[in-house]
Amino acid sequence: MEILYVYTRKRSEFGRPCSFSDRPAKVSVDIAPNPAMASGFVLRNPVDSAVQHTSDMSEHEVNTERVEVESRGVNHIEGGWPKDINPQEVEQTIRFRKKVEKDENYVNTIMHLGALMEHCVKQNNAINIYEEYFGEEEMAEVEDEPPSAKTVNVIRDPNVTKRTATHLSWHPDTCKKLAVAYSSLEFQQNAKDMSFDSYIWDLENPNKPELVLKPSSPLVCLEYNPKDSYVLVGGCYNGQLAYWDTRKGGLPVEVSAVEVSHRDPVYGAVWLQSKTGTECFSASTDGQVLWWDIRKLSEPTETLVLDITRRGLREKALGAITLEFEPTMPTKFMVGTEQGIVIACNRKAKTPSEKITSTYSGHHGPVYALSRNPFYPKVFLTVGDWTARIWSEETKESSIMWTKYHLSYLTDGCWSTVRPAVFFTTRSDGTLDVWDFLFKQKDPSLSLKVCDEPLASLRLQDNGCVVGCGSKLGTITLLEISSGLCTLQRNEKTLATAMFERETKREKILEARHREMRLKERARSEGQGTEVEERPVESPQEVFDRARRDFFEVIEAELQRRARAGTHRPGRGSASASELKHHAGEEAAAEGEEGQVPRDEEEDAKVSALQLRVPSPLLPAGVAAPRVGRGQAELGGSLPAGGEQRVPDPTPAPSAGAVAETGPVARTETFVLVTDGPLPS
Repeated sequence: MEILYVYTRKRSEFGRPCSFSDRPAKVSVDIAPNPAMASGFVLRNPVDSAVQHTSDMSEHEVNTERVEVESRGVNHIEGGWPKDINPQEVEQTIRFRKKVEKDENYVNTIMHLGALMEHCVKQNNAINIYEEYFGEEEMAEVEDEPPSAKTVNVIRDPNVTKRTATHLSWHPDTCKKLAVAYSSLEFQQNAKDMSFDSYIWDLENPNKPELVLKPSSPLVCLEYNPKDSYVLVGGCYNGQLAYWDTRKGGLPVEVSAVEVSHRDPVYGAVWLQSKTGTECFSASTDGQVLWWDIRKLSEPTETLVLDITRRGLREKALGAITLEFEPTMPTKFMVGTEQGIVIACNRKAKTPSEKITSTYSGHHGPVYALSRNPFYPKVFLTVGDWTARIWSEETKESSIMWTKYHLSYLTDGCWSTVRPAVFFTTRSDGTLDVWDFLFKQKDPSLSLKVCDEPLASLRLQDNGCVVGCGSKLGTITLLEISSGLCTLQRNEKTLATAMFERETKREKILEARHREMRLKERARSEGQGTEVEERPVESPQEVFDRARRDFFEVIEAELQRRARAGTHRPGRGSASASELKHHAGEEAAAEGEEGQVPRDEEEDAKVSALQLRVPSPLLPAGVAAPRVGRGQAELGGSLPAGGEQRVPDPTPAPSAGAVAETGPVARTETFVLVTDGPLPS
């Protein structure tokens, strides 16, 4: 139904303003209800309904992008050559220069510009237009800030079956992307439905990965190429090496052949400093280090077996856990092993045995992290067992600094990229420790509980402000460090240098002292060995006779001394030495016959003892009998007054005073003969 209402107006009134008036309402059209349409409606009770005449709105936030300012310079290249001269041809340019330099106008211009240039140079030397006037105040404000860190992002493994984030790698250009290698390193604990995928995450959109990398085996390590940010190299759990080009998708461009690859998981893959930017090397727990060119992964270009005996035996090789390569030292690299030993290598050595230059031993378990200080390349950090240790290349026997023994295992560590005295460590209880040894040596400057599960990997951005921690359940936590821990402090380089040099010097002194003590000990042991060798071998009978002879010599000397002392006391006598010797010999022979032992028992005995009962003159109370060394008869200790005595007559034993008055009385004593061999038959 169409309702039409026509407003009419005279042509002469077109354009005149409208004049409205107030009048009661009137019905223009009355539409009667249509009973036929009643069947299409349902009767309902009256309800109240509200109508909002504005558009729906929701609360939301907008995060503006941070403005990054960078300094750029202008590169002035040589130009101004005529079109007929090729600047690349040396002969043409030399000929043209000689022609121009002969021109008088050229000489006058150079003389005029030379005076202006000299004035500008002198002015620059007088005033530093780039001087920082407020740098000290800014540093003072930074020092007052307590160490802290805050979580800026959390990225979780999108798979149902969680895997460990074994390695992290930041994008070399923007640091807004993070490549993460996911795998389960628990042997034979992998679930059947466990994914092999690893991911590249865009930090501005962390809800889903930017690119899914699909290797043939789970990735244990993954590293961006510093020269080409589109290329990544990864080491697989089955020992293969693969590389990706992100412009070509998530499938690897090329994978190394199984028969020429590692036989164990590839725990480290590092890009080398080369002109082509396509060379890298890898290490595994099979004890090998392999060099590769990603343009030809059919075979490695070079191989090194980590045998510290320098014989190149694979069965003697140490399994590699981590690799370290410093671009400023292109021929040197270091390997951390399962046995706790760090191996320093030189790639350019002529023979394989010379490639292993030195070893450093100090950990009780595998070395999980190995990193050179970016400011002092000769100083490096190792993380293993319950400690982190700082080493100097000049001291091989021990580290120059180390942390306390923690209650939980340390799993990873790295140096700060902006502060030479700061390094980071992760623990198996989910804690991140930040150490500043210029501030504290015994405890970390900052300990932060990142998560409940163990932390497995750690990587710091190049700007030193954001650190990424990977956990056993595949959770990546990004933490922003406070400015005090990522800003170079005043005189920090000088103080760190002094501390490294002092500790290195101390360890050198201790090493020299220990070396000297070992040499003395070796010389002493060798001298004792020669003495033992020079001494003739004696038979058991000769040993017995010598011991008996030495014993009687001691007794005779003691008797003579007593005889000399008795001459000053008349009325007191003593048994003669010959009688004593004769009597002792008879009793010794009788005892020897009674105490015979079988020959086989004599051969088994290492040290035997023979008891001799001989009479001796009465010694005064409290006087110690003489003692002789090993191999001779050992006489008993002092004889107390009223001790056990045997006398020939049945009269009771007199007291010490009575004996002194009545003269010497024979006393039976027991002596023990100690020999180094079996007794004679």
